[in-house]
Amino acid sequence: MPKLKPLSQAAIKNKRVIIRVDFNIPISDNSKIDKNEKWRIESAIPTLKYLIKKRAKIIIITHLGRPNGKKNKTLKLDLIAKEVEKILKIKVLKLDEVEGGRVNQSIAQMKEGEIVMLENIRFYPEEEKNSLSFAKKLSKLGDVFINEAFSVSHRKHASIVGITKYLPSYAGLVFEKEIGELDKVLKEPKRPLLFIIGGAKIKTKIKVIDKFIKLADKVLVGGALPNTIFAAHGIEVGKSLIERNMFKVVENLNLENSKIQLPIDFICKNTEISVKTLNGVSENEFIGDIGPKTVQLFLQEIKKAKMIIWNGPMGLVEKKPFDRASEAIARTIIQSRSYSVVGGGDTVTFINKLKLEKRFNYISTGGGAMLEYLAKETLPGIEALKK
Repeated sequence: MPKLKPLSQAAIKNKRVIIRVDFNIPISDNSKIDKNEKWRIESAIPTLKYLIKKRAKIIIITHLGRPNGKKNKTLKLDLIAKEVEKILKIKVLKLDEVEGGRVNQSIAQMKEGEIVMLENIRFYPEEEKNSLSFAKKLSKLGDVFINEAFSVSHRKHASIVGITKYLPSYAGLVFEKEIGELDKVLKEPKRPLLFIIGGAKIKTKIKVIDKFIKLADKVLVGGALPNTIFAAHGIEVGKSLIERNMFKVVENLNLENSKIQLPIDFICKNTEISVKTLNGVSENEFIGDIGPKTVQLFLQEIKKAKMIIWNGPMGLVEKKPFDRASEAIARTIIQSRSYSVVGGGDTVTFINKLKLEKRFNYISTGGGAMLEYLAKETLPGIEALKK
């Protein structure tokens, strides 16, 4: 995979460098960026500073939200551009389009070390369709392409995959580090290797669960994922989130497999919050978190592990008291002597709220991309760079 750092000064200096980043962060109703959500922007700063130092002309492409190929005033990138400007202490010229006369003129007038940010790339339906004609138009804005958006590199989009057909293309500094850290888990695991998986949708996580049942020494499954597994096996989970269309898939999971640890109790809510054991959840309750006995089982495994990879919270961490299990897990991981890798937007944001982000060995920028790489050991964005 071609990488940015080996490039000579001559290959970058005074060149128009298009950099695809992922600055997709929640913006509040009062048009403010939550300080705990800024980590996605901050992750790309080292590469932007590197390009500034090398005197490149930097053209930023990113997306925000899901505008479904239509222009949406609430998803414009003005606030994002101001935040980048504030961090770098360099003027960022935010444009209202990604193509056309104004864009061409602004880029033509750029000087070394200057930054232009194009408008939300997902305002254009051609982006998610991976339109090659659209990718070719984008490519004409630059001389070199840098992918620093590992977190969306599992998507076959024009600004991730298509554009590489028309420009010399390289992985950014953080992109390269992401692969290196995840390869440590896949190719040089320290044992016992522990995989902790949570979150909401088992559809996006079943393949990596299957893989780590074989690769890891133990797999701990929390969040809403066990709901679908238990429901498929005829165990009552009340009004909890389940994916019925996944029943046939998860029915193949052997619940007696000693490598898998599913919850044995839960924190539930109906009219009030209570602890319920497996087979003790009523049809009117919903599961908000794993229970105290499950937490103790999970913590025992964490204390034994030499390497831990964690993706997805154990409960509805945005609502108390359903954040307790995830906090206990986070604090036990950082107190252990294990090598820890954490990913997933909700998990990283939660860790930032606890102010523990610097205590983990590596925080991945990817959620779905991290899981897909762990399952398949490649991504469409990586394959595009290789070709």
